[in-house]
Amino acid sequence: MLISIQKKGGEIKPTHLMYRANLAHRQLKSYLEELLDKNLVKRINKNNYEYIILTDTGLKFLEKIREMRDFEKTFGI
Repeated sequence: MLISIQKKGGEIKPTHLMYRANLAHRQLKSYLEELLDKNLVKRINKNNYEYIILTDTGLKFLEKIREMRDFEKTFGI
């Protein structure tokens, strides 16, 4: 979900996120609440629409995941 948001420039409407992440509505709500609780994303209103945006914490988390994947590839783990 975080990568889907990042690919859309760091902000996305919830319905678009649901489709991009290939989730059912119930799954989206559950996962989104978890991400909100962990401060990886937040909700904003813009032009009378709700958007989900990545926080700085979310961006740092994605960077750490990339570093771990690169490490894994480097050492063949």
